[in-house]
Amino acid sequence: MSKRNKTEEAELKALQAALGAEHAAVYGYGVVGARIGAARQGDARSAYDAHRARRDTLARAVKDMGDAPRAASAAYMLPFPVTDTAAAIRFAAELEERVADVYSDLVRAATGDRRRMAAGALREAAVRAVRWSGESVAFPGLAERAATPSPTAPSPT
Repeated sequence: MSKRNKTEEAELKALQAALGAEHAAVYGYGVVGARIGAARQGDARSAYDAHRARRDTLARAVKDMGDAPRAASAAYMLPFPVTDTAAAIRFAAELEERVADVYSDLVRAATGDRRRMAAGALREAAVRAVRWSGESVAFPGLAERAATPSPTAPSPT
């Protein structure tokens, strides 16, 4: 394995964080799918598929940088109980906001095609967050807009 410079290390760290967020999102959408009403089932399935595809893309990118992709946790702690459709919708919006936060870090750390991929993923997560919540922010993915630091949601147990 070759020695990486600081820029490559920062990009790899951001890639691994984005991969972790995608693992969490895939898990989270399993929870959402179990509680979401029939009217939004298609939205949940579409988001689940998108996050699985992004997860696989990130795993390949980590391998391309000569590192081993971090595995998903066996389970993740949910930020609140997801017991009905309303909670599932709120959770889906939060998942997307957290994924957008992590992709903003990857946009800052990456260059070229990886930066374009991260910007596209950030945009997609922001759009899904708006679709779930009905609300938007001026600059999605910026930790400065939140009162707390950007987590990679939900937390592993």
